[in-house]
Amino acid sequence: MLEDSVVDRPPMIATPRPGIAPGKSQVAPAPGAPVILSTRKFSLFYGKTQALKEVDLDIYEHQVTAIIGPSGCGKSTLLRSFNRMNDLIPVVRTEGGLFIRDLDIKAPSTDVVQLRRRVGMVFQRPNPFPKSIFENVVFGLRMLGISDRAELASRAEESLRRAALWNEVKDHLKRSALDLSGGQQQRLCIARCLAVEPEVILMDEPTSALDPAATSRIEELLVELKSRYTIVAVTHNMQQAARVSDWTAFLLNGELIEYSTTRQIFTAPAIRATEEYVTGRFG
Repeated sequence: MLEDSVVDRPPMIATPRPGIAPGKSQVAPAPGAPVILSTRKFSLFYGKTQALKEVDLDIYEHQVTAIIGPSGCGKSTLLRSFNRMNDLIPVVRTEGGLFIRDLDIKAPSTDVVQLRRRVGMVFQRPNPFPKSIFENVVFGLRMLGISDRAELASRAEESLRRAALWNEVKDHLKRSALDLSGGQQQRLCIARCLAVEPEVILMDEPTSALDPAATSRIEELLVELKSRYTIVAVTHNMQQAARVSDWTAFLLNGELIEYSTTRQIFTAPAIRATEEYVTGRFG
């Protein structure tokens, strides 16, 4: 079980802002909020290719954290590390520490099924199952052994309400989820994630396949959800990161270049590369 792999996690030391040398990484001082996810000198290799290089990062509870950077910089690789989705790739090898609270995510004793219940995932493109709307929402609950119809119905309604979809589908729960629009399908996938009561929701470009109206609705939803959940979202959209996130991490070539409040990153970044990226000079 998860509790078997609890370890001591070394504290993260913030790099001081004054006098920072150009090109060096920059981590903002901690805000005093509880840390829920963290990495310590975390590196990841695809065979001989190093995709992440000694990343030190704290993700704060009940905040929206955006991970930004150009294509191929390691954003999705880092995101998928938090619930061990990269384990599905045979050539992956990791070094360093990876934690949810004080639990060692990488430990062999960690129950990956329970980990993925605590750390849910919403993918780039909506991926509803070819089942009814109802069965999509309760799929994870059934996998956890919950079969009581009343409980399933209650949890499904609650999750659809939190995903701002209930009023649109409450009279059509037996319809195929594939009949929904793209934006509705993505909110359904969010509801499916919420049904198992995760602590963290990972989102990999959750609006890249959606139209502007659906994108706006998902962004509103992220802001609403952070009162109950911690959200970590990879995005290429700088405007989206600025609108919805509290904290922003900038990755480049597998390295964490700068991590600070979103306001700081977008108005007064400490590193020249960060400024050049967020202002569109490269990437």
